[in-house]
Amino acid sequence: MAGLLDPKLMARKEAQEKRLRDYLTHLQVRMQPLPPWHAEAVKAFEVIAQAEKVRAELIRDVTLLESATGFYCASFRIARTLVRAAEELPKPGGERLREFADARLPSLKFQLFSDEPIYEDLEIVKLTDALTFLATSLGAEHELVQKVLAGKSPRERAYELISGTRVREVEFRKKVFAEIEEKAKAGQKVEVSRWNDPMMDLALLIDPAARAVRKRFENEVEEPKRQAYAALAKARFAMDGDRVYPDATFTLRLAFGVVKGYKEDGKDVPPFTTFAGMFQRAAEQKHQPPFVLPKRWLERKKALDLQTPLNFVCTADIIGGNSGSPVINKNAEVVGLIFDGNIQSLVLDFIYDDEQARAISVDSRGILEALRKIYDAQALADEITGVLKR
Repeated sequence: MAGLLDPKLMARKEAQEKRLRDYLTHLQVRMQPLPPWHAEAVKAFEVIAQAEKVRAELIRDVTLLESATGFYCASFRIARTLVRAAEELPKPGGERLREFADARLPSLKFQLFSDEPIYEDLEIVKLTDALTFLATSLGAEHELVQKVLAGKSPRERAYELISGTRVREVEFRKKVFAEIEEKAKAGQKVEVSRWNDPMMDLALLIDPAARAVRKRFENEVEEPKRQAYAALAKARFAMDGDRVYPDATFTLRLAFGVVKGYKEDGKDVPPFTTFAGMFQRAAEQKHQPPFVLPKRWLERKKALDLQTPLNFVCTADIIGGNSGSPVINKNAEVVGLIFDGNIQSLVLDFIYDDEQARAISVDSRGILEALRKIYDAQALADEITGVLKR
């Protein structure tokens, strides 16, 4: 939000848009015949503006129903997965909702069958809050709200749903999903109402409305904008050539930058942290959460070279999804792994800025020091550094 409210950054965005529009106008006046992408690029601004109007119209219902903010709890998420699996799996792979595509099913089942504990009292609190949000957003007289609450208060309805459902039982989930898969192989659909589970019945109740708003959002917002952005990207590359690089759209990408500190609140933030700084920070915070170091680290502190770099920041252009990416130097040596960005880096989702935005990496030297002296993983450290011969 701070980035979007920064007049300097927004002025840069406006200037970039004007420059691109001027370029397209210049081509129209000076160049014949026009490039094949020109008409789509000119139209793209209008397409995006219209898509944003539709987005504003739909975003409340998308958020409440399809994103399920109006039913926010783990029990509902599980119930919806089961309900939608019964609907989607009998369909040919290409006709399913994308999360039920064959390639994604192993990941979906891994999450669905997780034995992560789900606490009933917390679920009741979360669902109470969500149902209250649903009712205040749509209005108490809204037909769907009345059906969802069934004449009860959000608290009463949440208690009824959470205490009555079995979806938090892993074995129950496995049994239901196995039956759905078995029937789907024969091209048959299971009626999920047969399990008489109140949370699954709730997911079934809102599914038509959720699917309808999702379909409109995908067709009238996401897809038009995707095509418009592709057209504008072609125009940008024609205008600037290899001086610009594409957005990271789930494809391989290289970003470059330099290791460099920054200023925050008038103070210099150095580019590197060390093990010494980690222990110092924990001590300053009296080893209270979230600054509690594991017992093993405290016991083996004397074995460490405390001046070993632990993390470092650089000006690479990253955003969520880059975590785990290797950081290499000019000699193609791995010097770290990206794992985060500072708070100022969130603006990189909209525009590149290297004044304060930084990518944060764990330093390879810190990784090796910890492997050897904290985790007794000598063989792994030797393999990483090429010492261990296969």
